Amino acid sequence: MRVLILGGTTEARRLADVLAAEAPHVHVTSSLAGRVTNPTRPAGEVRVGGFGGPDALAAWLLAHRIDVLVDATHPFAATISAHAARAAAASGTDHFALRRPGWPADPRDRRHPARSLADAAALLPALGARRVLLTTGRQGLAAFAAPELDGLHFVVRTVEPPEPPLPRSAHILLDRGPYTLEGETALLLAHRVDVLVTKDSGGPATAAKLTAARELGLPVVMVERPPAPEGVPEVPDVRAALARLGLSPGTCPAAADTCP
Repeated sequence: MRVLILGGTTEARRLADVLAAEAPHVHVTSSLAGRVTNPTRPAGEVRVGGFGGPDALAAWLLAHRIDVLVDATHPFAATISAHAARAAAASGTDHFALRRPGWPADPRDRRHPARSLADAAALLPALGARRVLLTTGRQGLAAFAAPELDGLHFVVRTVEPPEPPLPRSAHILLDRGPYTLEGETALLLAHRVDVLVTKDSGGPATAAKLTAARELGLPVVMVERPPAPEGVPEVPDVRAALARLGLSPGTCPAAADTCP
């Protein structure tokens, strides 16, 4: 079996690691977009960079005799997921998405949904925001650089340096999860944050900020996920992905940090 994993996420790396270690009959290739300077490389074969669109990806799938395409990209990588769906259909390649669930709401949350980054920015004045922790990634920050938000101060946390334009008053914090509740609480207090803005990325690595905001009584502006391509089967975790590939549960080691 030849498997291509469109990766970059923790789940993608774990799936590749398990397949490489526990399924010798599977040849796994992971594709990374190349946007992170020093990514953690998964086991198996790794390629870096885009394919050049859905037609080029379809041709690559056929040329490399890929049996299964696993879209394990970030839940907000809508363009890549759409290209994967089109390429799989065009090439006749089996295809499914490994997509972790979003963060469940808690009755104690002060959560405000937003359909986009622009909608999230528009909500801030009505929430009385003065100091904002922004954890939406390094792209799309122009939405928070609007003149009507010039009176707000943003703590912008990203893995890589963010792309301009940036908010007029911004403190850039380069950091990578996983994060702890103690660390997130200390960050919110040290920067006197009164509103958290984030995407509904899901997963435990960055969930502590939501618990910290809840315990401090802070509002959270949550950008909703873009719609997934229609007709593409989804699985929520690595165990389910292994089952979808026809591998027995015993293939997945017991260690929680290897295969959740």
